[in-house]
Amino acid sequence: MSNFLDFEKPILELENKIKELEEFSRAKDVNLDDEIETLRKKSESMKNEIYSSLGPWEKVKLARHKDRPNTLEYISNIFLDFMEFHGDRQFADDKSIVGGIAMLDGEPLTVIGHQKGRDTSENISRNFGMPHPEGYRKALRLMKQAEKFGRPVVTFIDTPGAFCGLGAEERGQGEAIALNLLEMSRLSVPTIAIVIGEGGSGGALALGVGDKIAMLEHSVYSVISPEGLASILWKDSKKAQSASEVMKLTSENLKELKIIDDIIGEPLGGAHKDVCEMSRNIKSYIVESLGILRAKSIDELKAERYTKIRNMGYFEEK
Repeated sequence: MSNFLDFEKPILELENKIKELEEFSRAKDVNLDDEIETLRKKSESMKNEIYSSLGPWEKVKLARHKDRPNTLEYISNIFLDFMEFHGDRQFADDKSIVGGIAMLDGEPLTVIGHQKGRDTSENISRNFGMPHPEGYRKALRLMKQAEKFGRPVVTFIDTPGAFCGLGAEERGQGEAIALNLLEMSRLSVPTIAIVIGEGGSGGALALGVGDKIAMLEHSVYSVISPEGLASILWKDSKKAQSASEVMKLTSENLKELKIIDDIIGEPLGGAHKDVCEMSRNIKSYIVESLGILRAKSIDELKAERYTKIRNMGYFEEK
C-alpha cells in the first residue's frame, strides 16, 4: 500500500475490493465471477484513464517512484556478460555512476548510467544517484575506451543532479561535467542516451549527449528540480507542483522542443509494474537505433550530432 502514489488511490481501493470479493467467494463457496469480472474491467478502464492523462507533477512522482527500475536492473535484463569497471584513475570510484562492457546480440557495447539505491543504506552508498566529479571522469574514461575499440556507447540517465558538496566543487565538478559534454559531442562511435527516471540538471546532461536521445514515457528531464524552481521563484519548495506545470519537463514536452528524439512507452502504471516488458522495449529501441547509426560514417555521425545540438529548442519573437 505504501508504494501507491496519491493519484493511484482510487485504483488501490478498487483492487482491494476485488480481493475482498475473491476471498469471500472462496470462503463462502459463493460464485461471484460476474461481479469480480465487472470490477476488473472497471479497474482496467480506470487505469487507462488515469495513466493516459497524467500531469507533470504526477510524472515527477512516477519518475521518482521507489520501485522504479534502475540502471543495474536494466543492464541485467537487457545485456549479457556485463563487466563493471571502477575508478577514474585520478581520485576514487564513484558508486553513483556504474559502467562497463556488456554484450547485446553478440556485439560488445559500453554501458554507463547513474545508479540509485533501493534502501537507505544503499542510497547512502550510492549518494542517492548524485555523482561526484570522479563519477563523470570514470564515465568519460569508459567512453574514450569505447571509442578506442569501436564500441557503441549507451547511457542511462537517472539522477536528481550532480552532487554539490564542497569536496565535489574542490575537485572540479563543473569542469568534469563540461568536459563530458565536449567529449561526448565529438565521439567517433554511435552514442545513445536514455532518461529512465529523473534527468536533473547538468548532472544528467553530462551523460546526455548522443546521436539518439530518448526518454521513457513517464520520466522527466529538466535544468532544475520543481522544488528548486519553487524555492527560487516563490521562496517556497512546497509549491513544487505549480513549478512543474510551467517547466516543460515531460517526455512529450521535450520531444516537441526537439531536446529528445524519441519516447519509449512504459507498461500501464509505469516501468516498475513490469520490468521485463520495459526492458524489452528499451532493448528494441537500442537495437533499432544502433542498426541505423552503424550504417553511417564517422563524419556523418559527427555532423548530424552537431546539427542536432544546434537545433535543440526554439523561441518566439513577439
